[in-house]
Amino acid sequence: MFKALKVDHIGIAVKDLEQAKKFYTEVLGLQAMGEEVVEEQKVRVCFIPCGDSEVELLESTSPDGPIAKFIEKKGEGIQHVAFRVENLEAALATLKEQGIRMIDEKPRYGAGGASIAFVHPKATGSVLVELSERK
Repeated sequence: MFKALKVDHIGIAVKDLEQAKKFYTEVLGLQAMGEEVVEEQKVRVCFIPCGDSEVELLESTSPDGPIAKFIEKKGEGIQHVAFRVENLEAALATLKEQGIRMIDEKPRYGAGGASIAFVHPKATGSVLVELSERK
């Protein structure tokens, strides 16, 4: 059995990363902590820490990327909620034993050097849930 340790971050799909950052930095007074392109996910991300968690702004780098498709279908907004786990491999094994439908059967690279895996929204009441392990 595994346990989610905390909300690691909330992923927010945006059309324009620079414009979106302004609200969090200029209005809410938070500080953006750099940007990264994750080529395999066709996304440019910016993490904005807030207390013990972060906001992850996600801008697609390609019209056929998952974030572009999300925005096309649902518009800009919350795309996923990520929970920190201590041992992602063990968490995935437990979920598999429980018959939980997954998008990722094994960990993959996530922004910020995290190991991540997504649970299918059909298993979570339509919420895209990410599990994240950070070293």
